[in-house]
Amino acid sequence: MSPRSASVNEELRRRSRERLLSATVELVDERGYEATTLGDIAGRAGAARGLVSYYFPGKRQLLQSAVHRLMHLKLAAALEREPVSQDGRERMARAIDAILGLAREHPRLMRTHMAGILQAEGFIQCPEQQRLAFLLRDTVTRYGSTDPESDYRLLRALLMGAVVAVLMPGIPMPETRLRAELFQRYGLDWELGVPPGPKPPPPGV
Repeated sequence: MSPRSASVNEELRRRSRERLLSATVELVDERGYEATTLGDIAGRAGAARGLVSYYFPGKRQLLQSAVHRLMHLKLAAALEREPVSQDGRERMARAIDAILGLAREHPRLMRTHMAGILQAEGFIQCPEQQRLAFLLRDTVTRYGSTDPESDYRLLRALLMGAVVAVLMPGIPMPETRLRAELFQRYGLDWELGVPPGPKPPPPGV
């Protein structure tokens, strides 16, 4: 039996890594971070426990990569949803809706992710984060930015802040209000993207 080619081995490694990332999202969504072990993740992914440590230095790094992958996939699907639009304002609206939607659809997961970023490990650069960053940079470029790097960082900060506000225990901000603020910041019509409901009235009305 001839040995597998380098390309086949690379594809197998990619699939194994993605199964671990998917399993992490599923289990943390179901059980929470503390109740999920690396052994649980390996078992859900159908992989050996040692494979987790081969790809990731620890559970926190694994979780960040898993969430960044989820965010990338969600954003990519939103941007390429039919009818595909090349309009920068529509794509910005879809990006905002995609990330806010994650807070609504995966509250436990996203709350854990944001808490981890604020801890000692900080913001981890990984292939999944880089793919997400590429799409956000492309979004601000198509929107018309003359300084995509700075505007990408601002958009990232605004989206992270909005997700935290939606998920803040005890004092959550309504998603529609945060969407309205972001849309006003970028001069977007409420009807762009996927409106979650009627536009909220201005404060005090």
